[in-house]
Amino acid sequence: MGFLYRKLVRRLLFNFNPELMHDAAIKSARAMQHVGPLSAMVRFLARAKDFPVTVAGMKFRNPVGLAAGFDKNCEAARFLAGLGFGFLELGTVTLRPQPGNPRPRLFRLRENKAIINRMGFNNAGAWDAARSLEKLLPLPIPVGISVGKNADCSMEDASRNYLETLKVMYSYGDYFAVNISSPNTLQLRTLHSGEKLRRLVEPMLDFASGQKKAKPFFVKIAPDLEERDLESAAALAVEMGFGLIATNTTVSRSAVPAYWKSYEGGLSGTPLRALSNEVLGRTVVLVKGKVPVMGSGGISDGASALEKLKLGADLVQIYSGLIYEGPFLVKEILEYLDRHHWHPSHR
Repeated sequence: MGFLYRKLVRRLLFNFNPELMHDAAIKSARAMQHVGPLSAMVRFLARAKDFPVTVAGMKFRNPVGLAAGFDKNCEAARFLAGLGFGFLELGTVTLRPQPGNPRPRLFRLRENKAIINRMGFNNAGAWDAARSLEKLLPLPIPVGISVGKNADCSMEDASRNYLETLKVMYSYGDYFAVNISSPNTLQLRTLHSGEKLRRLVEPMLDFASGQKKAKPFFVKIAPDLEERDLESAAALAVEMGFGLIATNTTVSRSAVPAYWKSYEGGLSGTPLRALSNEVLGRTVVLVKGKVPVMGSGGISDGASALEKLKLGADLVQIYSGLIYEGPFLVKEILEYLDRHHWHPSHR
């Protein structure tokens, strides 16, 4: 099925504007998830061996998840769950609706199997996302919700903005990802520094601890961090008990042709693989197994997924690979893990 997608379907889809095609894919998935026979057929085609793993108290049927950014408005979760994922991370959701940055803001680097995006957290807002999930949940796999800051919110008010988003979404997520690493919201990455990150995360952890069920948190970090900021984030994660996601997209263009250097935004896909792995490996060493770590960035096949798992990632996430390799990429990854006799205990 993956071969058919790459040889025929991808060639057709790549003739059109990337954001237009992405929106069309989400709308199609949203419609198909309510058609029983279609959903059942997709689940059958995507079926693969399970690799059960427990992370942060959550049970996953396999370690391969969808990264945030694909289903921003949490509207196609039921269909996406049928593609074989072990978990979904939806969003990034902000408190208020926002249009994001001006178009064009999504670009394919076909020769490099990469994407540059400067979307800017375009989404319908937390209340709309909550209404969507109320209709779609429960799902047979864990659901993470990525939360972010509204662009018109000052950095001084960022903590309150994140917290209010969390309050709206709390009932619907099995875990929450705090996105401080998108390069497309002004000054967002400054939240990595020690005390700023503490002031941001602490109110969310306090809120969660006061609920009937305290749910896990992960902070998504950038691949472009200075060593001191990475060490600070890792130390704080261990101290406060939240996990880390390594990594988001990069602002570096060293791994792609010079032509793309003038394009602002975050680079994802195959060129991110080496840098993301470097940061992932360093993160795993710094946290010393005391908190969970997810690996994200540059996964396009079984080998690149296994690479991150061997570096110590507890779970991995894909996004750009799905665009280039097709909707049955999870199945291909799981079949690769099976052929190479991978087991969660091998991490």
